[in-house]
Amino acid sequence: MSASPLKEKLTNAMKDAMRAKDKERLGTIRLALSEVKRVEVDERIDPDDARILSILDKMVKQRRDSIAQFTDAGRTELADKEQAEIEVLQEFLPSQLSETEVEALVQEAVASTGASSMQDMGKVMAQVKPQVVGRADMGMVSQKVKAALG
Repeated sequence: MSASPLKEKLTNAMKDAMRAKDKERLGTIRLALSEVKRVEVDERIDPDDARILSILDKMVKQRRDSIAQFTDAGRTELADKEQAEIEVLQEFLPSQLSETEVEALVQEAVASTGASSMQDMGKVMAQVKPQVVGRADMGMVSQKVKAALG
């Protein structure tokens, strides 16, 4: 069982954060590694980079949701902490796609699947999701698909 390059990158970043005594960064990277480990144990698999990217993407989404809740409750210090964690996690994700790039991928998927109505949204999302995981907010992608099919 050889570790994926992304897992090795996370492990090396953890070691660097330990050496630099960067507690916040270290904590976030440890959370990511523990989530990867949980998937390894629960699913009895050695996750590849694509699976690890989806784990990190999910963690970023959870933090965005938390930021919205903390901001609504007036807890800006907690929202700032979550934002700092997002910034650390995004270092390990591919560069983000722009809205126009997402729209182009959606249009391409609509054309290749022959989708014509909202009932075809599942087909379009199934084709687009692997291309954008970790690179775009899935809520925004979903809105673009709805707009294209609506």
